[in-house]
Amino acid sequence: MDRQEYKSNAPWEDKLGYCRAVKVGQIIEVAGTTSVNENGQTVGDNYFEQTNFILNKIEKALQNFNTDRNSITRTRIFVIDIEKWEEVAKAHSAFFVNNKPVCTLVEVSKLIQKDLLIEIEVSAILNKIV
Repeated sequence: MDRQEYKSNAPWEDKLGYCRAVKVGQIIEVAGTTSVNENGQTVGDNYFEQTNFILNKIEKALQNFNTDRNSITRTRIFVIDIEKWEEVAKAHSAFFVNNKPVCTLVEVSKLIQKDLLIEIEVSAILNKIV
């Protein structure tokens, strides 16, 4: 089966040995994504801002496979404070106005950097051959 990889050059990709996204057939898996920009700086200091940045970053990864947010079927959200879920929900629901995915939201003890509040990974299925 045809396999394509997208690398965003995040510092952790080489250290951990992974790609930002992998497409096999019609399925795309996007790795856990945080609100770190191309310069290694964290974007946003609250859950709403970080969620918004992450979802847009994920969509940019999907565009490398000629698709967008509408192909996302599942989001998995990891937060360090579940009490802030409404800030996450506000950004998530605004991003997914159409074609809402299934979603899991769980609290974890910490993420890879202290200033990161949230990490999101997604699954997507292409509805047409590209």
